[in-house]
Amino acid sequence: CDHHFLQTCPRALEKLRLSTRLAGNAAAGEQARAYALAAETLATTRIGSMLEASPKRVTLQGDWSGRPFGMPLPGGGFATARVRDGGNCFNLNSLVSGRAGAYVTDPLMRPQFVRLMRLLDVPVQVAEQIAAGTADWIDSDQAQQAMGAEDAAYLNRETPYRTADTLMTDPSEIRAVVGMTPQIYATLKPWICTLPIAQAAPINVNTLLPEQAPILAMLFPDTMSIAGARQMILQRPPQGVGSTDVFFKSAALQGNANADGERGTAIVSKWFTLQIDVTIGTTVLQEHALIDATTLPARLVSRQWGEDS
Repeated sequence: CDHHFLQTCPRALEKLRLSTRLAGNAAAGEQARAYALAAETLATTRIGSMLEASPKRVTLQGDWSGRPFGMPLPGGGFATARVRDGGNCFNLNSLVSGRAGAYVTDPLMRPQFVRLMRLLDVPVQVAEQIAAGTADWIDSDQAQQAMGAEDAAYLNRETPYRTADTLMTDPSEIRAVVGMTPQIYATLKPWICTLPIAQAAPINVNTLLPEQAPILAMLFPDTMSIAGARQMILQRPPQGVGSTDVFFKSAALQGNANADGERGTAIVSKWFTLQIDVTIGTTVLQEHALIDATTLPARLVSRQWGEDS
C-alpha cells in the first residue's frame, strides 16, 4: 500500500475480504437454490409416476412417506428431499367456500375445526372463538359471526390491522386471529394447513399415520377418541383399503357414527408436501413446498425458503 494510505489500508483490506466472503456466500446460496429446484423436479416426477402407477389407491407401501432420497452434489455437497401426504390436515381455507367471486363461511367446517381443537385440549370457548375468528379473517364480508372478529376488533388494538378477506397462504397467518396464543398455535401447527382451495381436501385413510389420529377423530362426534382413531389406523391392512366403506366399517363396529360422512375421506392423495435440505460447504438451505397432484403432471404451487414458520 502507498505510504500515504498506510493507516487506512488495513481497513480497506478488511472491507475487501468481507466483500469477497459476501460474494462467495451469495454465489453458494444461488447454487444451493438451483440444486433445490432440481430436487423439486425430481420429487414432482416421482409423485406423478406413483399416481400413474396407482391412480385409484395411494398407500404407504414402498415406504415413500418421509423417506429421504438424496442427490450427491459436485464438491462434496448433498441435497435431501422428503415427500409426505399434504392433505392429511385441517385446511384452514376450508372454513369458507367460493361463491360468485367471494368467500363465504362454510357452516359445516367450523364445527369440525372446533372438534379438532377440543381433541387437542383447547378449551371449548377458546376453540369456538378461534374457529369463528379464522372464518371471519378469510371470508369476504365484514359481517362478524358470533364469537368471531372482523376489522373493528383489530383496528382498536395497539398495533391496528385488518382482516385479510381472502385465503390464507401459510398456517402462521392464524397467529393474527383473535383468541390465538403462541401456545395454542404450537399445539395446532402439526394438524393445520393452508391448501390454495376453499374446500376441504379429503383425508386419505390409507396414508394416515397412527400419530395422526386426531385428524381422523375430528371427523366423528365426541364418541370417537384419539385412542379409538389410532386403533382404526393400526387395524388397517398393510396394502391399504380398497374403499372408505371398508375402513369405516370398523368404526361402525365400535359404535361410532361418522358425523361428516365419508365425504371427508378418500383412498387417494392429491396434495403432497416437500421438504428439501441442501448443504454446500458451510451453506445450508431449507425449502418447504406444496405439490398439487389433482391433475397430472403434478406441479409445485408454493415454496418457502428457510425454517418452517
